[in-house]
Amino acid sequence: MSILNPYLNFVDNAREAIEFYRSVFGGELTVSTFADFGAPVEPSEAHLVMHAQLETPAGYTIMASDTPSHITVPEGAKAFSVSLSGAHAEKDELSGYFDRLADGGTIDQPLGESPWGATFGMLTDRFGVSWLVNIAGPES
Repeated sequence: MSILNPYLNFVDNAREAIEFYRSVFGGELTVSTFADFGAPVEPSEAHLVMHAQLETPAGYTIMASDTPSHITVPEGAKAFSVSLSGAHAEKDELSGYFDRLADGGTIDQPLGESPWGATFGMLTDRFGVSWLVNIAGPES
C-alpha cells in the first residue's frame, strides 16, 4: 500500500513548526539536523533540520525540513493546503486540532455548517501553512 504524507519546507524554523504540530496532534517526533548527517551546508546552517517526522496517535505522519541557503525555496508554497477530514464521531478531536492550529494564525473561514452538510473551516497557521478541516455531518 502506498502512503501520501505532507512534507513541509521551512526557512530556519522547521524545528519550531514541527514542535508546534506535535503540541497540536501529539505523537512521537524525531528530528535530525544537517550536522547529524554530515550534509554539506554552510557551518551556520548545520543546526537546521534536515528531516523531521511526526507520527501522531491518530495515524497521521507529518514531515518537515529547513531549506538551506544553497537551495531555492520551493515555488508555490501557498499553492497547497493540508486537509484534515473525518467522521462526525471525530468532531471533538478535529475541532480541537482546528482550534490549536489557529493559535497564533489566522482563521480564514471559521468552523461552521457547509452547503454539503459537513462542518468545515479553513485557517493559515502561524507558519503560513494553510489547513482545511472537514467534519462529516451526522449520519441519517
